[in-house]
Amino acid sequence: MKTKTIKLPELVGKGYKSYWNFRGRYDVCKGSRASKKSKTTALRIIYNMMKYDQSNTLVVRKTYRTLKDSCFTDLKWATKRLKVEHLWEFKYSPLEATYLPTGQKILFRGLDDPLKVTSITVEYGYLCWAWLEESFEITSEKDFDTLDESIRGELPPHLWKQWMITFNPWNEHHWLKKRFFDAENDPDILAITTNYKCNEWLDDADLRLFENMKKNNPRRYQVAGLGNWGIVDGLVYENWKEEEYTLDQVIDCDSVDGIDFGYTNDPAAVFIGFIDTEHKKLYVWDEVYKKGLSNKRLYEEIESSHYQKKSYTADCAEPKSIDELRGYGLRVEKSQKGKDSIMHGIQYIQDFEIIIHPRCVNFITEIGNYTWDEDRLGNKINRPIDDFNHLMDAMRYAVEKYAFGRVKVRTFKGGI
Repeated sequence: MKTKTIKLPELVGKGYKSYWNFRGRYDVCKGSRASKKSKTTALRIIYNMMKYDQSNTLVVRKTYRTLKDSCFTDLKWATKRLKVEHLWEFKYSPLEATYLPTGQKILFRGLDDPLKVTSITVEYGYLCWAWLEESFEITSEKDFDTLDESIRGELPPHLWKQWMITFNPWNEHHWLKKRFFDAENDPDILAITTNYKCNEWLDDADLRLFENMKKNNPRRYQVAGLGNWGIVDGLVYENWKEEEYTLDQVIDCDSVDGIDFGYTNDPAAVFIGFIDTEHKKLYVWDEVYKKGLSNKRLYEEIESSHYQKKSYTADCAEPKSIDELRGYGLRVEKSQKGKDSIMHGIQYIQDFEIIIHPRCVNFITEIGNYTWDEDRLGNKINRPIDDFNHLMDAMRYAVEKYAFGRVKVRTFKGGI
């Protein structure tokens, strides 16, 4: 059998020695954008599974559909980075990775299917490790406690039970801070903070992005640049809750759908919702939220989600994009923009109770961080921050025709 010698520090890089070597139950890393926390976790899982026979790993995110383009892709990348891709098989339906020499498995689950999370077994060895990616999406600590119980049972001496927990720290009031970062001298917890400065593979263009952020958006730089806890004060929308509901519960509501365009630095955001003007309820049903989408790809994302027959209001600042989407058959009208259009839309939405389906993880992150801006003295002003606003803008476009009184009767009832 041929062997290859690799230099692990050269492939993994620096900044994660304690995280890599820790064997306590909770190995927690909050970090900035481009801090390589997810890539490092993927490398660690692949490396350790090949090193420690009988080990199996569970990978979890709040919603199953987000796994394919995040953890699953990172783990495939890790096998190539370690030059062992020929020893691994990755399957898409359902998502699964197998270490071919032994049959050890990496299993993928979403909290949106709790039965599949709590009843996990492996054919060979033990389920001993788990990776909870973007754990900030999980707003209920009780949900994590239930998830935590899935890693249980006696293990042989060479293995250990562990959760690898990674996230961006958008809000200091999240339960993750108190549970892990405020804990004192707990041998079962390692909680570290990393940022882009430990990523030696960023090029000059990447670094300029952070330097510009530091200069132009210092508040965001503290979190997305340095990995510090986000300080949230003065939310634009406070009357909202996360609650699972069915289409039957919104059968008498009007459909409201909006699009905010993005590409390189900002995601394209599609808001899918329902409005009940009589009872002042706004339901957030689904979302599309991705960077790097051409208009063609954006239409394909909408189509694959089966929302291509709906009617949208989109950002009027991009008439070319609106025309292109119309060319693909999407019904899109341009939004209205004026001196007070943003504040008018916000004030209209503030009169509603916003009910968010748990699958809308990006919407929950945005609405929980969308705050009023400050002047130079730190006083709140009557203008929202230019951040965490992609789905917020898409929502505002979606309800615009109601906010400006252009709808007299319901135009759509029920269904998708």
